[in-house]
Order: sequence, then structure tokens, then C-alpha cells
Amino acid sequence: MHENQIGINTEMGDGKIILHLDMDSFYASVEIRDNPSLSGRPVVVGADPMHGTGRGVVSTCSYEARAYGLHSGMPISQAYHLCPHAVFIRPRMALYAAVSSRIMQILKSMTPEIEQVSIDEAYCDLTGDQSYVRASSHAEDIKQVIREQEGLTCSVGLGPSRIYAKMASEQQKPDGCVIIPPEDLLSFLHPLPVGKIPGIGKRSVAVLASIGILTVGDIARCDIQILQDLFGSHAVRLSEIARGLDREGLRTSGKRKSISREHTFLKDSLSPDEILSSLHEMVLSVCHELERRDSYSRTIGLRIRDSGFITKTRSVTLIQPTREVRIIENAIDTLFAEMWDMTPVRLIGIRVSGLVHHDPVQRTLFDF
Repeated sequence: MHENQIGINTEMGDGKIILHLDMDSFYASVEIRDNPSLSGRPVVVGADPMHGTGRGVVSTCSYEARAYGLHSGMPISQAYHLCPHAVFIRPRMALYAAVSSRIMQILKSMTPEIEQVSIDEAYCDLTGDQSYVRASSHAEDIKQVIREQEGLTCSVGLGPSRIYAKMASEQQKPDGCVIIPPEDLLSFLHPLPVGKIPGIGKRSVAVLASIGILTVGDIARCDIQILQDLFGSHAVRLSEIARGLDREGLRTSGKRKSISREHTFLKDSLSPDEILSSLHEMVLSVCHELERRDSYSRTIGLRIRDSGFITKTRSVTLIQPTREVRIIENAIDTLFAEMWDMTPVRLIGIRVSGLVHHDPVQRTLFDF
């Protein structure tokens, strides 16, 4: 596994922590998983090449096939001529959709908020982890669960906005994990070729190169008027991205439906005092966010993952929605007593859901 944790800080402050997850050669990896004899061979999923005369394109291909210059969107006839000994497989979209659905369910169970953008790609908001240390551990747990449950690898990136997270996830494929906290953002961005910014295609790269702009740092130092002459209204956003100022989060609609917190122990814990102390800290954090959002929760959930990566979850639905620390803490304590079997604990998490976004009950003194 590749990992690059550049200067990870311990405190996040008020900024976002966004994760971008991209499954590695998704269609081809599913085919290889289901037919291990394909492992290590160039595999191409796409149209029938018909010995080099076929029409259609490559849907995806394994990394072994990419070594021959093959890539998604390439004409299948060209792919055949570059690598005639590759294994060519027609897509099985129903299978890939089913695998994708299970992966997205894993993300929904492990993160408070996700935005699926394609069959093999999603963004997750890990701002609730409150530091890049916790978020990086959270990201590794996501990768581990996907690997164990689906037999597939993914590459993830963490950063202070969706576009920086995506750029990070592209850096160490396959099976990468690249974390870019805000203080290291410019040192990460500025050496990159301009084409590494999502949305900058070959034509734009050529136009920028014609005036000597080759790197993201060159864009950051470029006069905004020059960029506006080239890109019009898109110039301001491009400049902000290059200067590390973008902070766009998930593009989700509607109000948040749940809030969660997780904690991974540096060493598997057998101490109920240590575990409960961490749970109570998370309850305080969740209640503060409920208050900030002027929301109340109907359902309180607990997740426990043991040293063998076995995860147990259980929840309780309250008679009345609440955001009182005492009530949520009591619910978590009860769930923990019912669930824990004295197995060493690797990770614990709480989740409040069934959120009500208005005052459904009479206010208590502490609400004023």
C-alpha cells in the first residue's frame, strides 16, 4: 500500500476535510477478482476488438494493459493493435452496478455524508473527524473494509476541498492514500503540471504552454487578466484553485440526515474506561453539532470494530428527538454494555440520525 501523509497536523480548525475515493480499474478489477487466472495479465473491458477491426472503445483496463499505452476511451481497434495478447472482455454492467452499490453502502455506513459521482467514484465529508490524523486513520479503515468485503482496492485522497482531494487521489494509483492538509497544500499543488487540475484538458494545456504556463504554480503567479483573456469567467476559480484557496465541499442537496463521529485507537483497547471516555467525548462533539444545526436526533447508533476487523452496529430509537448530552450518553452507554464482549476494540463510532430540523419538544432550561 502506498501512503503519503505530508505534515499531518493534529488540529483541523474550522476547515473541511474531504475524501475522494476512486476504485482502481474498477471493471477490470472485478473481472480479475472473479477469475484469478487473469491476475497479472493485461485485461481490457470494452467492445469486441474483432481482431483489430472492431468498433467501440475501451471501458477500462488493468494496470498491466496500461503499460502498453492502453487507456479508457481508446478505440478498441487501437487497443488490439497495441496489445493483441490482452484478454478482451465484454462489460457486465449489472455485476459492476451491484458491486458499486455494496461499496457505496460501505461508505454510507462508515461516513456521515457521501456524494457518489460515478459507478466507481465518490466524495465523503470527514470534517467531523476534526483532524487529519483521525481522518487518515478513517480513510485507511474504509480501504481495509472494501478490501476485505469486496476483494478490491481503491485510491483515496484527503484535502481541504473536493478538487484537492481528487488531485491527491490521482497521485499514487493503485491502492494509494495521499493526505494533503492545508499547510502543505501549496507545496503539493505548485509543482504539478497544469493538466493535473480536473477540467484542464489537452487543448487548455496547449494554450497555457504557448504562453509559458506549465505548472499549477505558474497559474498561481499569472496575472488574472491574462487568465481571463484565455478562460473568461472561469479564470477566477482557476486562479483560486492554483493558489490553494478553493474550499468547495460535497455537492449534496437537502439538509444533513445524520451526524457521526469515529475514533481509532492507536493500540487495540481492552479498557472500558478508555473506550467510554472516547465515546463520551464524541457525544459532546455530536451534541455541539446538533445545537449548531438547530437539530434533534431520533435514533442513536453505536459501532464497534474489534482487532479482527469484525464490525458490530446497533441503534436505539427514542420516544422523542433530543440533543441533550445526558440522554444520548445514556443511550450509548446502554448500547455499549449490550454489545461489547471483551474483545479488543480497534475502532468505535457513534451516529445520530433521524434528524429533526425544528424544535419538536418543549425546550429545557439549557436550550436558552
